[in-house]
Amino acid sequence: MLSNGVPIETVSKLLGHTKLSTTQIYDRVVESKISEDINNLLERFKEKKSSKTVVFGLVP
Repeated sequence: MLSNGVPIETVSKLLGHTKLSTTQIYDRVVESKISEDINNLLERFKEKKSSKTVVFGLVP
């Protein structure tokens, strides 16, 4: 829900948390997962770019 724009206060209520700080733990997990996923995506782009360079380098 957090990664889809639902406010943290709403998520907190839905999960039955009495303290917002409990829900914020999930928010940190979501942020770190997003960062990890973006880094993996950037690595894939780099790999594709370098493999295309090699392929184009072989064409006369």
